[in-house]
Amino acid sequence: MELTGIFVPMITPFDAAGEVAYPALERLAEEVLAAGATGLVALGTTGEPSALRPDEQQGVLTTLSRLGAPLISAISCPGADAVVSLVPPFVRPGPDGVVAHFTALAAASDVPLVVYHVPARTGQALDAATLRRLAAIDGVIGIKYATGALDADMISLLADPPPGFAILGGDDLYLSPLLALGAAGGITASAHVATDRFAALATAWRTGDVPAARALGHALAPLSAALFAEPNPTVIKAVLHAQGRIPTPSVRLPLLPAAPASLAAALRFAG
Repeated sequence: MELTGIFVPMITPFDAAGEVAYPALERLAEEVLAAGATGLVALGTTGEPSALRPDEQQGVLTTLSRLGAPLISAISCPGADAVVSLVPPFVRPGPDGVVAHFTALAAASDVPLVVYHVPARTGQALDAATLRRLAAIDGVIGIKYATGALDADMISLLADPPPGFAILGGDDLYLSPLLALGAAGGITASAHVATDRFAALATAWRTGDVPAARALGHALAPLSAALFAEPNPTVIKAVLHAQGRIPTPSVRLPLLPAAPASLAAALRFAG
């Protein structure tokens, strides 16, 4: 599986009765793919997986897998091309423990793994040397890098990227500078909105069209900031509902709907 371009971690839309709106999910996935997204991510944080029943999780996977697009899933399932797996949260096992964890996962998995590195959620920081050890594991093909900063470890990793290991931006606000430094693409929730511009951003940096890439990056950064002004995916859902693309802006507890002011601010940048 080639991890290049923009992968959209899909929201889970709900209908007026609070149930998963599978037809809306399918339409939304088709829209982002038609607008230039490389592929989809199922049941990532943006999809509120912990708030879904097991049958709903399976329904989401079934809906997205039958579209035939490249699919990364947070849960191993038929039809997924890769599994994205979080660095072990809360327990903070240290670098050796993280490497041992992914070695065991990769050995047991039928599909390749993408490491999800998000220290704000896991409590586990990893340096560039540890990331290179992860990249060397057979069956680990990339990383969603979401440290919330353009840090020294990212600079080191992109200066000499491990062969066969795709580095994907995981913080939407920093997507453009990461692409400029050589990231292969991004797992980008903001790309539910203005998908075509996010896809064009990735293409522009990859092909060396620096003026176009800079202009797109400068325009999309405030959109991403507005879409993440409240906990993800509340503002994204509010925007999609306002655009008539999903039936409700509803989220499930512990999330609460986005405030009207956050919606208004995001719509100003949505285009």
